[in-house]
Amino acid sequence: MSQGCDLSVLEELTSNAKQIQDDVLNKILKANANTEYLSRFLEGSSDKELFKKNVPVVSYEDVKPYIDRVANGEPSDILSGEPITAFTLSSGTSSGNPKIFPATDNFENIKSAGALNSLIMSKHVAGYNQGKVMIFRFTHPISTTPCGLPLASVVTILMKSKHFLSMEKRSTIPKEIIRCPDKKQSMYCQLLFGLVQRDEVVSVGASFPSVLVQLINFLEKYWKELARNIRSGHLSEWITDLSCRDSVSIILGEPNPELADLIKKECTGQESWQGIITRLWPKTKCIETIVTGTLAQYIPVLEFYSNKLPLVSKNYASSETFFGINLNPLSKPEHVSYTFLPNMAYFEFIDVGVDGGTEGEIVDLVDVKLGHYYEPLVTNYYGLHRCRVGDVLQVTGFYNKAPQFRFVRRKNTVLSIYVESTTEEDLLKALARAAVVLESSDLIMTGFTCYADISTVPGHYVFYLELKAKVNSGTNVLLLDNKVLVEYCCVMEESLSSSYRTLRRQDGLIGALEVRIVQKGTFDSLMEFFVSRGASITQYKTPICINSVEALKVLEDKVLARFFSDKSPPI
Repeated sequence: MSQGCDLSVLEELTSNAKQIQDDVLNKILKANANTEYLSRFLEGSSDKELFKKNVPVVSYEDVKPYIDRVANGEPSDILSGEPITAFTLSSGTSSGNPKIFPATDNFENIKSAGALNSLIMSKHVAGYNQGKVMIFRFTHPISTTPCGLPLASVVTILMKSKHFLSMEKRSTIPKEIIRCPDKKQSMYCQLLFGLVQRDEVVSVGASFPSVLVQLINFLEKYWKELARNIRSGHLSEWITDLSCRDSVSIILGEPNPELADLIKKECTGQESWQGIITRLWPKTKCIETIVTGTLAQYIPVLEFYSNKLPLVSKNYASSETFFGINLNPLSKPEHVSYTFLPNMAYFEFIDVGVDGGTEGEIVDLVDVKLGHYYEPLVTNYYGLHRCRVGDVLQVTGFYNKAPQFRFVRRKNTVLSIYVESTTEEDLLKALARAAVVLESSDLIMTGFTCYADISTVPGHYVFYLELKAKVNSGTNVLLLDNKVLVEYCCVMEESLSSSYRTLRRQDGLIGALEVRIVQKGTFDSLMEFFVSRGASITQYKTPICINSVEALKVLEDKVLARFFSDKSPPI
């Protein structure tokens, strides 16, 4: 599939999903059957039934010793029949530490998915292909494994490859700015490019919404300096990266006092920053960022800054593979489903029971059942075979023969004090209900995470919130109403599961829910913490639950106030 593909390619892929999946598995097994890992189970065979019978379902931790051996210099054929040319890093925000995955320099599948996405967006969003997209991306210096192979996030490796040249044609931001290793300089210059081209921008986005929120915070801090640069036609001296300076010098051009005045008017002329995206980039038609699953917590703040523009979750992907695309990009976040592309990897699914267990039947991509919940297994070209991804998905429909899935949650329990199991889905429902309390007080949440505090007796749930006043009071002081925030705690508790409420009210085995309000910029500091540990800015997702003692310290050092529920929830 090439960049010049049309939507007939999608029809072909989805109509022939079973045959394509069989072909993908056959190709993988022919390449990998004689590797040290697979030969134990297949003895060189590429037979599908033998694969399903003998190759075990595994987790990342089961495969990690083999990955580490290749990273340390042993031959690629331990895992893969194709040469492993790089290792990619996961974000590290789900497990607490980045994972490394073997990869090659073949990005054709990602390019083909990108081409399909562009066609789908052009079909559904009027005028989308008539302007430019302002998608914020960041890279990091590429390190190496002990054997000398590149080690970086998928985004960094892709952005620094030749394949990115064909992907940047409609971007406001040139590759030289994205490739800048200094995040602050890159962020400043990306915003500057976007402001100068404000009349051409039809879409604003980032891989994940936490990055967009950070960018708005950065804009609040630096808009005056950006306007001065535009007014004078000269870039600030603290931007020292030569590639950034050269790129900016081309687009900044002559002094532009009219644009500088407009920026000043939009950033100071109204009592709040509501709709700041559409005010600065008036032709923006949508916000492109993933807001499904735990990232739904960012919907209110993104709607606030964008005047409720459509929030488009285009892709479902993970460190293991690219899964699928959203064929209805303008659907509401809660209705988003992803159509799996059968050429990306070989997919299998374990039925997830009502108790969350995944010991059910394993079925192929085309054999999943409408309404059922599954955990996907991935077999890819680079050494993962029947590897659990850890997500729970629900089948919502089919496009031709290819199933469509709603992302439900990560598989593992997020919080537990006693025997209750509180999942991501439970927390998101509680957050959505409690958000109404904040709305009534003109407050909006810009950051959220939690943990189970068992240092108290009984243990209790702790939620960290970063809040912002919708209306600018002229000061940086956030006024906190005790009554409102105690009510917020109570509504959160009332919205959690019946097992939680019983243990809290009847048995007294869980203590009162606590909310800790943190200073403005705390979640930016949390992002910096994870980036310092190897996470990619572009891939960063605020963890819905914190397990790291060091990360908790980042939050604790910035706590402004604490509030507790003052009554037990109804059972």
